[in-house]
Parts: sequence; C-alpha cells; structure tokens
Amino acid sequence: MSFYHRIACLSSEAVETLYLLGAEDRIAGVSGFATRPARARRDKPAICGFSSGQIQRIMAVEPDLVIAFSDMQADLVADAIRAGVEVHVFNQRTVEGILDMIITLGRLVDRQPAAEMLVGELAARLAAAAAHAASLPERARVYFEEWNEPLICGIGWVSELIDLAGGIDIFADVAGKPAARGRIIADPSEVIRRAPDVIIGSWCGRKFRPEELAARPGWEAIPAVLDGLVIGMKSADILSPGPSAILEGLPQLQAVVQRWSTLHTT
Repeated sequence: MSFYHRIACLSSEAVETLYLLGAEDRIAGVSGFATRPARARRDKPAICGFSSGQIQRIMAVEPDLVIAFSDMQADLVADAIRAGVEVHVFNQRTVEGILDMIITLGRLVDRQPAAEMLVGELAARLAAAAAHAASLPERARVYFEEWNEPLICGIGWVSELIDLAGGIDIFADVAGKPAARGRIIADPSEVIRRAPDVIIGSWCGRKFRPEELAARPGWEAIPAVLDGLVIGMKSADILSPGPSAILEGLPQLQAVVQRWSTLHTT
C-alpha cells in the first residue's frame, strides 16, 4: 500500500488526529481554523478557511492528498480534484463516525496501531461516562444551541455526547439532520415549551452571550435560566467532529449535568 506524505488538511479534526497519531510530519498545510494542538498553526502553513480558499494556496504546499470534511468544502475539493490531487472527504456526524475517521486516517498514514490505541482510549472514556450517567438519579433536560440567528440546535455527535454525559437532548428528534438548515428551530417558544434544565451555547465563530439568550421573550421562565445553568462552550471543544469532542467536550457536558444533578438531589 502507498502511504501519503504531504497532506493538506482542510479541516481541524484531521490536523488534531494526525498529531495525536504521531503523524504530524505528514501534514503539509492546515486550515486557518485549526486549534489543536496550538502549535499546529505555528508549525504548518495555513492554506484555507473552512469553506473558502484558493486552490493556488493549497497546491503551493505540493500535497499528495487533500483531506476535507462534508459538503461545505465541496468547492475547495472540486478544485483540488481538477488539479489532479487525490482527495478524501470525511462526513462523520456521529460518535461512531468520529472513531471510524480515526481508524481510516491511521490507515492512510501507516499508523494503524496508534489509531487503534487512540480509539481504545476514547471508547473507554465513552464507556466510563455512560456508566456514570447510569448512576444518576435523574437526567437533566438539555438544550444545546449551535447558532442564534436563526436558532440551530446541536448536531448528531453532540446529541449523543449529551446522552452519554447523563442528559437528555430536548431536540434529539432533529439532531440526526446533517445540514444545519434541518436543525433550525423556527419558533423560539418551542424551547420554552420543552423546558430545558440546562442550556449550553456554542455559537460557532462567535462568542456565546448567556445574557442575550436569557433576555429573549419568555425565556426567563425556562428552568435552566432560573437556576443559572446557561453555560457557554468553545466551539472547538465540541463542534469539531474529532477526538476533542470526546476529550474536551464530553467532560464539560458531564460537569454541567452533574451541577444540575447536585442542585436537584440535595
């Protein structure tokens, strides 16, 4: 099998995973949104945004493989394909998909044992979280807000992690919609009706403002607002479908669910 040695990573989770696999020497360029590890943007040239960029900058690092994520990067990868470069586009939207992505990347760079070890570590964390959640006397109802104008609730892997943390995603019925437009909450009063105990905001690309959320008409009566359980999370910790969602996002979800549980069982 021929392995790749100059990889252009157009998505942050590919960068994070390759570093964790000890394959950072294979990375030729990264997305300007790469945040893990912090040194990645110091060590590697930024070659694109998330859904925007110029093929000339990508080709300048002489990649033998371009790694991208989802249809949002379709135009970028189309240009790379026309330029004659091999492309792999991941489309993971679930926790299982994240683990599968890691295994696939390991195969592409001849790091299969490291990938299997990383997946094993992540799976153990998921199992431990699920075991702890099972011991909770009651589960908190959680509203996760990915964007505020319009309101967009959490995507599949976020919903699954909420469940693993001991919560109940109040919009689990639409979390499986892969595109953000499928998760738009057209009527904000629907959140009031579903009465979340915990609200988590992670506005991708914008700082979450709990006071703005609490000031929405009628939202002052939501249990989460009454209890002060309106929490912000960095989008890089939870909305990137890679290891960080489990290593960083899951513990934060567990912490806020535990806060609610302690508040309501003492």
